[in-house]
Amino acid sequence: MNYWLVKSEPDAFSWDQQVANKVEPWTGVRNHQAKNNLKAMKKGDLAFFYHSNTGKEIVGIVKVAREAYPDPTAESGDWVCVDMQAVKPIPHAVTLAAIKADSRFADLALLRLSRLSVAPVSATHWAQLCAMGGLT
Repeated sequence: MNYWLVKSEPDAFSWDQQVANKVEPWTGVRNHQAKNNLKAMKKGDLAFFYHSNTGKEIVGIVKVAREAYPDPTAESGDWVCVDMQAVKPIPHAVTLAAIKADSRFADLALLRLSRLSVAPVSATHWAQLCAMGGLT
C-alpha cells in the first residue's frame, strides 16, 4: 500500500463535503507531477485530506476507490482523476505549523514541494502524522 496527501481548498471542496458525498472524483489537478502521482495511486491506497489555504491542516483520511481515469472536467490534455472515499476524520487536526516545527518532516513533500496538490507520503511519515493526529 502507498500513502499520499491530497490538498483541497475548503471553500471549494471541504472534508465535510467529502464525508457527505462518500465517494467523490478528485478532479481539477493541472500539474504534471501531481497528475503522475494520481496515475501511481492504486485502489485501496490511503491519503491524508489536507485543507489548503484556509486552515492549512490535515483533517481526514480518504482511500482510493477507483484508479486513474480521464478527468471529465479537463477541456483538453491527458489529465486524470481518481475517486476518493472518505475513511475517517483526524481526531486532532495536524497543522502545517506543527509539521514545520518537527524536524522529522524535513523531507516531507508537503514542505519540500509546497505547491504540489497530490504528493506521496512515506510509511514512516504516515505513522508519525497519524500519531500526531490522535490515531494509533
